Amino acid sequence: MPTTVTAAVARTGQHGFSIERLELEDPRPDEVLVRYTAAGLCHTDLEAAAGRLPTPHPVVLGHEGAGVVEAVGSGVTGFRPGDRVVLSLDSDGTCRNCLAGQPAYCERHVPLNFESQRADGSVGLTDSAGPVHDHFFGQSSFASHGLAHPRGLIKVDDEVPLATLAPLGCGIVTGAGAVFNSLRVQAGSTVAVFGVGSVGLSALMAAAACGATRVIAVDTKPERLALAKELGATDLVDAVTADTTEAITALTGGRGVDYSVESTGVVAVMNTAIAALAPLGSAAILGVAALDATLHANVFELLKGRTITGSVMGHQAPGVLIPRLLGLHRQGRFPFDRMISTYPLADINTAVADVKTGSTAKAVLTHAA
Repeated sequence: MPTTVTAAVARTGQHGFSIERLELEDPRPDEVLVRYTAAGLCHTDLEAAAGRLPTPHPVVLGHEGAGVVEAVGSGVTGFRPGDRVVLSLDSDGTCRNCLAGQPAYCERHVPLNFESQRADGSVGLTDSAGPVHDHFFGQSSFASHGLAHPRGLIKVDDEVPLATLAPLGCGIVTGAGAVFNSLRVQAGSTVAVFGVGSVGLSALMAAAACGATRVIAVDTKPERLALAKELGATDLVDAVTADTTEAITALTGGRGVDYSVESTGVVAVMNTAIAALAPLGSAAILGVAALDATLHANVFELLKGRTITGSVMGHQAPGVLIPRLLGLHRQGRFPFDRMISTYPLADINTAVADVKTGSTAKAVLTHAA
């Protein structure tokens, strides 16, 4: 029997999200029905809502969900009703990259995650006018319930509240995993993080956990810089009042940093993150820019052993990386919960506004039990 769900819906030409009642199909044999209790709000959700990604409307977004399994399809193994889960991205599980343990680089990543429908083109949600797109990143967690594939689920224990765990599905693993897996930051090194929203703060905490001795936070919002200081930054650069390149040069004795992480999506900032590197330094580009955006790097400087890499979703299978981060959290070495602010799902538009102003680093939308 279909489930009646409460969801935040994005519609073409509509400002913000509307809270609506929809009908959700029963899970198919390869699907799991999840009752969501929380979902992180990510920049990617806002880009999709604004129509700047290949995501059709009307659509229920949300791709940092956490909740409880309510039902499983007849072909599902490994999960049962009552399991507490964190959800991450969808993947086909069969391509070369998936089989190598890198589902974020699945050869079908775009259709399975951004096109908000099953592989056969169907959707699970409807309203009185017809279909509403779901399966965004295999979950559409801005709703009380949703359908997901087992590949995107990670079981978690009762130790940490689900509202705290929800953001682990995308933004937090993206920032931390870039430091751990893409850059492989070394103890005693210097790191600059450009943009200290939730992704950048996660990279910053990971750099501190790796033993970096100088972690420089760069941002334009004083509130975020203050939080970065609390979470492990040794130095702060306000990009509004200071020349970023000059400030980093001064802080590193003219050498530049060993590693830089860019999470703003602004091409000019990406170029600065590359220019700030010391010889043999490495930059990780995490921000999403326009499809035709182009980086500019001095070729002679690259010949000094500098490298540039792109990184998404932590450059490691979420089922491996998320437990790794939770282990650090238990030790007090990755206090990601300190950047979370919770909002009822009905207040999603307020959460969006607070994230945009910088007064909230990481918004998590909670659903009534």
